[in-house]
Amino acid sequence: MALQIIDRRLSGKNKSVGNRERFVRRYKQQIAEAVRRAVEKRDIRHIEKAENITIPRKDIHEPVFRHGQGGISDIVHPGNSDHVRGDHIARPQGGAGGSGSQASDSGEGEDDFTFTLSKEEFMELFFEDLALPRLLRTHIGNTLQYKTRRAGYSHDGTPHNLALLRTMGGALGRRIALTKAPQRELKVLQAQLESLLAQDDGTSETVAELQQRIDALKARIGKVAFLDPIDLRFRNRMKVPEPSSQAVMFCVMDVSGSMDQDRKDLAKRFFILLYLFLTRHYEKIDIVFIRHHTQAAEVSEDEFFHSQETGGTVVSSALVLLDQIIRTRYLASGWNIYVAQASDGDNFNDDSANCRNLLVDKILPLVRYFAYVQVVQEEQNLWVEYSQLAPMYPHFAMRKATAASDIYPVFRDLFKKEGVSV
Repeated sequence: MALQIIDRRLSGKNKSVGNRERFVRRYKQQIAEAVRRAVEKRDIRHIEKAENITIPRKDIHEPVFRHGQGGISDIVHPGNSDHVRGDHIARPQGGAGGSGSQASDSGEGEDDFTFTLSKEEFMELFFEDLALPRLLRTHIGNTLQYKTRRAGYSHDGTPHNLALLRTMGGALGRRIALTKAPQRELKVLQAQLESLLAQDDGTSETVAELQQRIDALKARIGKVAFLDPIDLRFRNRMKVPEPSSQAVMFCVMDVSGSMDQDRKDLAKRFFILLYLFLTRHYEKIDIVFIRHHTQAAEVSEDEFFHSQETGGTVVSSALVLLDQIIRTRYLASGWNIYVAQASDGDNFNDDSANCRNLLVDKILPLVRYFAYVQVVQEEQNLWVEYSQLAPMYPHFAMRKATAASDIYPVFRDLFKKEGVSV
C-alpha cells in the first residue's frame, strides 16, 4: 500500500497555501461550475468579491481499501432483544445513524464540503482562458513605467559600479600609448651602448652620453602611472520608458424607454464583466462609456451604470459620437480600438440602415474588434442590418443574451482566446 504524506505546515497568515492550491487544482471543474452558478445570482456591483463554494460530498470522495468478497472471515454479531430471525426491520427515519447532508441526533452525519474562494481565486477562475481578441502590440504608447537599463560607461560613479576589467584595460592601453615610442628609442640606445662597450672599455664620452640618455628614458617611462584617474570606468545606468500596448475600449449602451430594468441589467452585467476583464489583464487601456437614447453622451462610469432615461431610440447618435471621439482623441495610427455595444435592437426604422453605413464607412475600418450584444431574442431591424456585416468583417461579432445566465457564455464566446474553443 502506498504511503501518502500531507504537508500541513502553515505558511502566510496561518493558511495552508500549498494544500489549498492542490485542492483547487484537483477539483477545478466542480469549483469552476460553482463559480458560474454564483455569477448568475450575484449583483453586478458585487461581482468582484470572495465567494463561498459548496462541493457535493460525493465529488470529493477519497478512495479507500475494503475487504473484498471471498475467503474465510470470522465475525461476531452483537445480539439484540427486539428482533429474531425472519423479522422485517423498518427503515430508520430522518437519517438516523446514516450519512447525508442533514445532521443526525443518533449518529454522525456528513455534510457537503464548503469553503471560501478568495477574491483573486474567484476572478482567476472566472476569467480563465479569456483574452481580448487581436490585441496586437504594434504601437508603443505613453507610459509612466520606467525600466533601468545599462547605458555604457562613464568617468564618474560610485565604487560599487566600478567596471574593473574595463578600467584595467583602459589603463593598459594608456601605458602602452605613452611608453611605446620611448621603449622603442630605449632599445635602439641600449643596442648602440652594447656595440660600443664591445669595442672599448666604456670610458669614452660617447658611452657616457648614451648611458645618460638611457637613464633619462627609463626615468621618463617610470613616471607613467600604473593607474590614473582618467582610466576609471563606471557602469552607467539610465531609466528608459518600458514599452506597453496602447488600447481603448468603447462601451456603448442603449438606455432608452424600450430598455426596461431587466434588459438594462443584462447590458450592465456584460459591461461589468468586460470592465473587470480589461482592468485585470491590461494596465494601459482607456475605457470610454457612451450611453444613448435619442441623443448620445459620453458619461462617467457611475452614470453609465446607474442613471436611467426615457424616450425613443436613435442608435446612430451613439455611433456618430463614437466616430468623433476616435478621430479627435484616439487616432487609429496610435491606438488599438475596441468597441462593445449592448442594445435591445429597437431603433427608429430609418436609422438602422444609417447605423450600418456608419459602421462600414467610418468605424469598422478603424477598429480591431466590434462586439454587439442584443438583450432580446427577437430579431429587430438593427439586428437585421448588422447581420449583413458579420460575413464581410471578421472583426465584427454579434450575439444574443436574453437571461442573466447567458451573459457569461456570450462573454466567453466573444472574448475567448483565438484558437481556443469554449
